[in-house]
Amino acid sequence: MERTYLFYDIETTGLNKAFDQVLQFAAIRTDEELNEIERHQFHLRLNPDVVPSPHAIIIHGLSLRDLSNGMSEAEAIIKIHSLMNTPGTISLGYNTLGFDDEFLRFSFYRNLLSPYSHQYANQCSRMDIYPMATLYFLFHNQAIQWPTINGVSTLKLEHINAVNNFVSGPAHDAMVDVCATVEIAKRFKDASDIWNYVIGYFDKETDSVRIGKLPVAFNIQQQSFREGLLIDGIFGAQQFYQSYVISLGRHNHYKNQTLWLRLDHQEFSALTIEELKEKAWVVNKKPGENGILLPPSERFTRYLTPERHALISRNRQFLIEHPDLMLELARTHRDFTYPKIINIDESAALYQNGFLLPHEIQLCADFHTRDIDGKIALLDDFNNPCLKTLAIRYIGRLYPEKLPPQYQLIYGEYLAKVNPQNKEEAMIDYRKQHRLTPLNALMEINTIQSDSELSEKQQKLLSELKNYLVTQFNIDQKGVRSQIDDLE
Repeated sequence: MERTYLFYDIETTGLNKAFDQVLQFAAIRTDEELNEIERHQFHLRLNPDVVPSPHAIIIHGLSLRDLSNGMSEAEAIIKIHSLMNTPGTISLGYNTLGFDDEFLRFSFYRNLLSPYSHQYANQCSRMDIYPMATLYFLFHNQAIQWPTINGVSTLKLEHINAVNNFVSGPAHDAMVDVCATVEIAKRFKDASDIWNYVIGYFDKETDSVRIGKLPVAFNIQQQSFREGLLIDGIFGAQQFYQSYVISLGRHNHYKNQTLWLRLDHQEFSALTIEELKEKAWVVNKKPGENGILLPPSERFTRYLTPERHALISRNRQFLIEHPDLMLELARTHRDFTYPKIINIDESAALYQNGFLLPHEIQLCADFHTRDIDGKIALLDDFNNPCLKTLAIRYIGRLYPEKLPPQYQLIYGEYLAKVNPQNKEEAMIDYRKQHRLTPLNALMEINTIQSDSELSEKQQKLLSELKNYLVTQFNIDQKGVRSQIDDLE
């Protein structure tokens, strides 16, 4: 099967993957030699139940007029899902595995589409140019020009694009970011041997084999603990995007995850057992995803300072001398499970509800083949309460007046929960974080607008958003100031 790359980027109403929505989607499909085949760009109109983040609005610069036009989320997400599930598609972008991919996963789920099929079905898979950039920056930095801000290196896409003059246009425009990402990929691919090696880290089997070849630091009771150098943007420029780690083994419940303990983060001997369990920095690593593990050879560890090398040696020796502690630490992290969140909102329950049963998958597929009346007729066939709620919201966003009275009542109760009088009553997501409420968004606008460094355009965008929130959520404008004062 012919493989293709689908470079993509999204702009969103905010950072909450369960409650925010996509506003722009742009993509360029290329062949494996990075020759362009086609491009796509979708502009979405704002869902009536979404509260845009003021911070997001001033970053991407989309006005309320922009957000009142375009296609519905329901229509756009179906198109995006189809693009990413085209057989042989490798979907990728700049930090897509760190943000965009999971954001779309929740968007697919909320719209009754398979959230995971683009990761494995029909020879589809994923990559990410951002973690590749960390490797090129460290070990093949002549590939492109690397920007610095105040003397510190940065791998932000907008800065890389600016210093290399890849693409003209505003940062945080989806198509501009996609075009810039394609140009970076072309420069990386010019070093074909390195490119072909690096893309192996996004293949689950290849990545797993490489992890299995990392050297063993020590053995305890017939258990081998491997060590390596973990390259990941989470460690930041000051740490050269890397950390020295030792394996704690495979997770006992989340079978596709291995666990890696940082040896260069803190002095183990200064901590009690309980403190070490609580404060140790352990990274969960899935094969083929972010976090690139390299063998700890001198070629790769040269960026570690003498002080970090010394700390690594002390911590490794401490674990060797305290084998029971090492085994207990490994057991603790391998047995950890995320607690079930009580009262989690249905839109945020993707991970908590698990995979759909075959008949539920078929029901969702049937839902998408029908017109709006057919969709409404199918509501009573949803025995899964969560799926039924998502289906009601799906229809409510499009045609609330067409819902039967009993479902209009359910949808109305949901909209009331979107606009609670205090933050504590706001819906909860899978991280136990509260959904942004209209009143809290108004409070944020009030704080942000006091910043004298905002441009005239940004001030106008915030004023437009304020008026939208007051109107859309029926907030008494005279009482807005007093309600914000109460929140503050």
